[in-house]
Amino acid sequence: MAERSTAAVDVADNSGDEPLTAKADQSTADGVAQNRERDTDSSESKETQGSGGTDSPGRTSPPELHSGHKLARRYRLEECVTRVDGFSSWRAVDEKLRRAVGVHLLPADHPRARSVLAAARSSALLGDPRFVQVLDAVEENDLVYVVHEWLPDATELTTLLAAGTLEVHEAYQMVSQVSQAMAAAHREGLAHLKLTPGAVLRTSSGQWRIRGLAVNAALRGITSDTPQRTDTEAIGALLYATLTQRWPYEDDAYGLSGLPKGVGLIAPDQVRAGVHRGMSELAMRALANDGATASRQEPPCTTPEELVKAIGEMPRIRPPEPAFTAPPEYQRTTYQQGNYGRPAPHPGATQVMPAPLPPLQTRTGKALKWAVSALLIAALGLGSWQLADALMDHGKSDETGDTQITDDNDKSGDETKPARPLTIQSAAEYYPDGKPQHANDVGLTYDKDSSTYWRTYSYRGGPKLAPFKQGVGIVYDLGSEKEVSAASIGLYYAGDHTTATLYAANSSSSSQSLSSMTKIAAGTTSTTDLKISAKKAVKTRYVLVWITAVPKAAGDQFSGAGYKQAITDVKFTG
Repeated sequence: MAERSTAAVDVADNSGDEPLTAKADQSTADGVAQNRERDTDSSESKETQGSGGTDSPGRTSPPELHSGHKLARRYRLEECVTRVDGFSSWRAVDEKLRRAVGVHLLPADHPRARSVLAAARSSALLGDPRFVQVLDAVEENDLVYVVHEWLPDATELTTLLAAGTLEVHEAYQMVSQVSQAMAAAHREGLAHLKLTPGAVLRTSSGQWRIRGLAVNAALRGITSDTPQRTDTEAIGALLYATLTQRWPYEDDAYGLSGLPKGVGLIAPDQVRAGVHRGMSELAMRALANDGATASRQEPPCTTPEELVKAIGEMPRIRPPEPAFTAPPEYQRTTYQQGNYGRPAPHPGATQVMPAPLPPLQTRTGKALKWAVSALLIAALGLGSWQLADALMDHGKSDETGDTQITDDNDKSGDETKPARPLTIQSAAEYYPDGKPQHANDVGLTYDKDSSTYWRTYSYRGGPKLAPFKQGVGIVYDLGSEKEVSAASIGLYYAGDHTTATLYAANSSSSSQSLSSMTKIAAGTTSTTDLKISAKKAVKTRYVLVWITAVPKAAGDQFSGAGYKQAITDVKFTG
């Protein structure tokens, strides 16, 4: 993924229940820790369990562990990030896969140990790349620990807000992606309940990801009778903060100042000048402040799905135009003013001009001039003789009917530029409808191993996926802009028929629409080898392989019989 994630969710179950690996597809995540990733900030460290918590973690002291301690002879603890409420959070290293990971630790007899394990395993089964993935959830040696991805190139929203408000398009992207992700989680029965600025991360590619789904709330014993309303209001608070750099409640929190006491909730465009009106109203609808939006008669949004719908009804906010630096003003130089190489004369002073050099009037100068003249005359005569000789030879060849033979390597002829393979740096599944196939397996399509693959779900109708689903696909990142002219796609299932189209995309995000992309070429095949060639190469960094038709295949160990397809190998040339 954008975070250089390539490995698979491996949820261990040592508690005696049915292993989760029987239910979940395998995927992996990789990365190198370069900066500190906090699970909570100072304000979170001071909070109690919340109104929904009934346990008293004070009865259990956190395990006495230290840097260098290994869990399961694999996870080496490096730095303690948080120690609160009877549990601790660490930055660690997975020595088996040589990657940085995060670890939550608590004693097995902690009153919330069972709920933490259950939340971690449920979150791992979701497998949505918009959430920081749970990699392991284990009870071992009187300890319960949860291992999750560590994103070294991601920045917390807390840190971004410390520098100021977000640009309106960036705030629009944040609320759109977070709302869509939480809507997908709630469809699977999962809630966050601890959606704070510290739980929202922006990666270096501009994607927004959420960490701590279900787990953060379980660690702190937070529950809610209306989880969808709770998460929706939290998204509204995040949007409010990005627009105003203020927390929409009276108390200060997460490094932000609260609103003035006693005045209630004020719309963002009344707190700060220049706030986008539509975004301000959206934040108020998400906060659902009992009549705060009555002026426009807009109903409040009480679920993430309603918030996603409200965002879709807004006019699209486009990214800002790139800023260009104006060239410096034109200035006349001393050369243009006639003083090149000489200082300007003082006013009133008479400037003495140096005498010009005498011409070549000496004996040596005269000899040099005659020699140069002789060389010029000889050169002109030789050139004229060669030109005449060439014209005579050309006339002879025309008379005798000689045929001129052109060398195949003559640069003046048509020269076909050889195709060269392009290296794929990373990939991400493209699912604009918010319903991914197997997003964690996209790395298997360019790992140079034909036995591994990314697969779609099995559908009842086909070969054309529409109208049930417009298509499925993967966006490949070439690292920089390259000329793309063809693609070779290895498929797992043969049959009538597979159709795929190549598009030049703007990024690897699923939030962009197909209409904003440039079509490169399309192809159809009934075999396991699909070749797509373009009439003209297109320069792009991101290439989308968009599949709109799949063949009918028999059932296997992964899915039942139906219309489905899998990609084993993808190669691009330019």
